[in-house]
Amino acid sequence: MSRRKGRILAFQALYSWDVGETSKEEILSLSWADSAAEKNAVDGGEKDFARLLISGTLDKISEIDSQISSHLSPSWSMERLNKVTLAVLRMSVYSLLYQRDLHPTIIIDEAIAIVKEFGQDDSFKFINAILDKISKDVSNTGNKSDN
Repeated sequence: MSRRKGRILAFQALYSWDVGETSKEEILSLSWADSAAEKNAVDGGEKDFARLLISGTLDKISEIDSQISSHLSPSWSMERLNKVTLAVLRMSVYSLLYQRDLHPTIIIDEAIAIVKEFGQDDSFKFINAILDKISKDVSNTGNKSDN
């Protein structure tokens, strides 16, 4: 199983949820991924991991958005964030807060790789800075561990 593929599926689903206002149930079905699966060979474990990230992120979206918002500079707002960047941030913040068995460096590296592939040119620098700040805050407070 490739967790990268699972993260990409989760990112795509969260993007669709935000942009297309697709329902949580439809997104979690991952039916849209089946047609892409022929090209990318997505297995059941990757889908399960994606569903965990999607469901967890949507269940905790208010807290996640609050974390992101509190780490933006005063001149930025959530509405100003590119939707690709926001989807990657949301998924990654969920992992930082609730998947404490994963090392923060892995979560941040994966987010950077995904946004380099799907995002704008320099958005990886922005994502790295925000996730690094949140990661340090989480490690300093011992925040959240209920997966």
